[in-house]
Amino acid sequence: MRKDEITRNAYELAKEQYSEIGVDTDKALSILDNIAISMHCWQADDVGGFEKPDSALDGGGIQVTGNFPGKARNMDELRQDIDRVMSLLPGKQRLNLHAIYGDFGSKFIDRDQVEPKHFQSWIDWAKSHKTGLDFNPTCFSHPYADDGFTLSSKNEEHRKYWIEHVKRCRAIAAEMGKQLGTPTINNIWIPDGYKDVPVDRFTHRKLLKDSLDDIYSDVFPEEYLKDSVESKLFGIGSEAMVVGSHEFYMGYAIQNNKLLCLDNGHFHPTEQVGDKISSILQYIDEVLLHITRGVRWDSDHVVIFNDEIQLIAQEVVRCGALKRIHVGLDFFDATLNRIGAYVAGVRATQQAFLFALLEPVSRLKEYEENGQFFERLALLEILKTKPFGSVYNYWCLINDIPVAEDYIKEVQKYEREVLAARG
Repeated sequence: MRKDEITRNAYELAKEQYSEIGVDTDKALSILDNIAISMHCWQADDVGGFEKPDSALDGGGIQVTGNFPGKARNMDELRQDIDRVMSLLPGKQRLNLHAIYGDFGSKFIDRDQVEPKHFQSWIDWAKSHKTGLDFNPTCFSHPYADDGFTLSSKNEEHRKYWIEHVKRCRAIAAEMGKQLGTPTINNIWIPDGYKDVPVDRFTHRKLLKDSLDDIYSDVFPEEYLKDSVESKLFGIGSEAMVVGSHEFYMGYAIQNNKLLCLDNGHFHPTEQVGDKISSILQYIDEVLLHITRGVRWDSDHVVIFNDEIQLIAQEVVRCGALKRIHVGLDFFDATLNRIGAYVAGVRATQQAFLFALLEPVSRLKEYEENGQFFERLALLEILKTKPFGSVYNYWCLINDIPVAEDYIKEVQKYEREVLAARG
């Protein structure tokens, strides 16, 4: 029997099993079709960017490990890699860019001078792919960030520089959204903080608030631009205090009607980001998720289908919040094939949302409201053994995407034919 026949037959059996508990697998897949995953461009080149030849990540409380052959060395190679990744994925994808990934040609453009024209080729690329773009100011890997502070810096010259950079990034993002007909999310994350215990936390946070107020004084149409702010517990070199804490940004987002970005690697390892979603949605209209995998710390490992990612997806679906949530990825790992890392990470995220969509939520809520806690527990356990993988494989098949382990061969082929030639 051919593999496509096996996949279709397996789906029909899975469809019947899910139907017995009141779940429509066809409906779940139609919903999954519309969950766009914003892929981060920086996995392809280890957060190097194109500001100057041989650009590389330098500081900022983050670190890439490994040196697997085949890193994208320029814009053409990065786009080639992204195209290959997208060809191995079902569903919808967007592309998330950092400001250091502009089309700067052979000229060095400092970050307080970036303009929409430096990203026009990305906009044209997105048009040709019928997709959207998201954006981020790059407040690290720069001499004016060497002391560990940007938007909260007590050095007025440096702070004004970073304010100008972020203002320009918002203008670029708005132009992207305008031309592409889908809002671009401009997400602000800064590494500001202290390695050792500080005394004056208040002034830095006051300066950050003042900087954000200045940045957001420029108004753009919401159909072009959505603004988001992202917190962090600690970073390398900022272990004692990060200025942009969860409490700081949650308060700012509520007060100023901004999106709040929840990066599940940016919290204490014992915190469950999924548990935060239903609370935050009481006060904030829309939430941006940065899906990653922290191992003991914010180590940005490739996303896998684990309990943490499952809970995040389940809470989004159980809250009925799919239209209020934006999903992006944020990991960088150079210890393995970067293309394979992309595909595995996106697929794991999609599988988590599919798993959540295949829950009989109404029945589970009914058990809960009736105090039938055994029934609730039993059904949740039974769902773990349901053949949701057969449903995902079928989704790949009907989208003409390699099914299951077949994508491994495609990644290996790309490594032999393309990545190996880069040295």
